[in-house]
Amino acid sequence: MGVVLSQAPGREPSAVLDAAQVADELGYRDLWIGEMAMFDAFVLATAIAARTHRIALTVGPLAVTVRTPVGIAMAAGSVLAATGRVIDLALGTSSPTVVAGWHGRDRAHSAALLADTAQALRPLLSGEKVDFTGDALTTKGFRSLVPSPESSITVAAFGAKAITAAARYADRMVLNMVAPESVARLRGELTAAAEAAGRPVPRLAAWIPVSVDPDEDALAQMRRSKVGYLSAPGYAQMFTEAGYGDLVEFARTRPHPREVYERIPNSLLHAIGAVGDVDTVLGRLGDFAAAGIDEIVLNPSTAGDPGGLRTLKAISNG
Repeated sequence: MGVVLSQAPGREPSAVLDAAQVADELGYRDLWIGEMAMFDAFVLATAIAARTHRIALTVGPLAVTVRTPVGIAMAAGSVLAATGRVIDLALGTSSPTVVAGWHGRDRAHSAALLADTAQALRPLLSGEKVDFTGDALTTKGFRSLVPSPESSITVAAFGAKAITAAARYADRMVLNMVAPESVARLRGELTAAAEAAGRPVPRLAAWIPVSVDPDEDALAQMRRSKVGYLSAPGYAQMFTEAGYGDLVEFARTRPHPREVYERIPNSLLHAIGAVGDVDTVLGRLGDFAAAGIDEIVLNPSTAGDPGGLRTLKAISNG
C-alpha cells in the first residue's frame, strides 16, 4: 500500500513534511505527492527526498494542460540531480476549477494532450533529443543536461480516451473517488484497451479516502474535500455510479459550495472510501483489492489525526 499526502486547507505546511516522514518510517511502499494550493509538487518532492529513506516517490497527477512534457522532464531530472532520488510521474487532466479557474488554461483538448504528453515524456525521461508531433502538442530539440530519471509514467483515467492513453503509453493507471463496483468496470476496460494495443495491462492504483475511528471533525473534512468534485468531469460519473446521482445533479446547478457540503451524507464516504473501526477499514480495503486494484493508496483524513498518523499506524499494524 501507498499513501497520498494530504494538503487540505488549514494544514500547516510543516505537517505535510512530517506526514511524509511518518509514512516512510511505517514502511509504506509509495508516497504520492499531488499538487493543489499549497506546495509546488517538485519542490515538495525535493524536500521529502532529503527527509526519507526507503519510500518511493510519485509526483502528480500533474495537469497536462498546465505543465509541458519538457517542463515535467526537467523537473524530474532536477530532483534526481539534486537529491539522488528517482521520482515517478503521474499525469492527469485535472478539473475545470484548477485548469480554467486557477491557471486560465483551456481544457478543450485535454484528452489528446494527456496521450501526447505521455508519449513525448518517455524519450525525454531517457535523455533523448525528441522530435515529437502529436495531435495536440509538439516538442523539438530539447535534451536534458542532468541525469535521466527514467521515471515510470502513471495516467489518471476515467473516460474511454484517457483509459486508452493509459493502456497504450503508461506503466500504471490511477483512479480516485471510486466505489469497488466502478473499479471492476474500469479494470475491465483497461484490460481490453491494453489487449487491443498489444501491451501488458498497466498496474491499477486507486486513491482511497480512509479514516480509522473518525470523529465528527474528520468526517466533516472528508465531506468537504468532495464538494469540488461532484460535478467535475469523470468524477461525476463515479459518484453517480456509487448511487449519488441526485447529489451530482444538484452540484451541477452551481449552488454555493456550502449548500453542496450540507447535502453530502456520511454514507458517501463509505461508498468510495474506508471509514470506521480498523476491522471495517481493512475489510473495505479488501473490497477494493478484490475489485481489481493492484496498489491501494491511502488518503487519510487529518482532522483530529495530525498527518493521519493514527489511521496509518492502525492499517500498517493490521
